[in-house]
Amino acid sequence: MKPRGLLMIEHRLIEKVLSVAKQKAISMTDMDYNPIFIETIVDFIKTYADRTHHGKEEDILFLELAKKKLDADNLRIMDELIDEHKQTRAKVKEVIELNEKYKGGDRKVVPMIVDGIVWLAGFYPVHIKKEDAVFFPNTEKYFDTSELDNLLNNFYEFDRNMIHEKYQNVYKAISR
Repeated sequence: MKPRGLLMIEHRLIEKVLSVAKQKAISMTDMDYNPIFIETIVDFIKTYADRTHHGKEEDILFLELAKKKLDADNLRIMDELIDEHKQTRAKVKEVIELNEKYKGGDRKVVPMIVDGIVWLAGFYPVHIKKEDAVFFPNTEKYFDTSELDNLLNNFYEFDRNMIHEKYQNVYKAISR
């Protein structure tokens, strides 16, 4: 498998989860709103889509690409992708804050939370298509076979460390 194959497999799960999230969110009202469902979706996005998936892209792939002499189009797209990751982080932060307001008794925030989930569910497929159809195939050519194997191994190592990072953070949070 090539490194982009692993990233594309992750994309399929992100698309599926966000599709379900959108379907469930748009049917929620302030009367049947489920803050735990939203927390589950937020955890998925923060842990899987952002930290695990975007982490591989930003902390491994993009850093290795930064060492290469990318053409202007690929460099521009990489910058766009990084900016898009920041946009999703900001939207997730907004959803988290609104969900906390809901749990504090503010029922008027439900439509804004739904809008946030719908935005994420609409944003990710466009972002993913840019990576899958354009960026990954166009930038793979900058690596030889050995470098591609090394990237994939680094992705696997990154994944192995994620569970430990998550639960070390749980410990820090509960021991304060």
